[in-house]
Amino acid sequence: MNVHLKVQSHHLERGAYLYIRQSSMRQVVENVESARRQYALRGRAVALGWRDEQIIVIDNDQGESGASAAWREGFQRLVSDVGM
Repeated sequence: MNVHLKVQSHHLERGAYLYIRQSSMRQVVENVESARRQYALRGRAVALGWRDEQIIVIDNDQGESGASAAWREGFQRLVSDVGM
């Protein structure tokens, strides 16, 4: 199925959120390729039709475990923004 057919004009009226996170500081240091690929998703969003200024990158939870969202500021922002 063509992904471009799934992205409709009403989707492009909204922001595109990229939530970038790795679970531990060790992963942040050792998995540089993973982080690079996550940041590259911005280019994918542009290719699908979002304007660069519509893309919101949230990456302030690097090295934070996913075991709880209580102390993950970036995740809290994502949930709040998407809920609005």
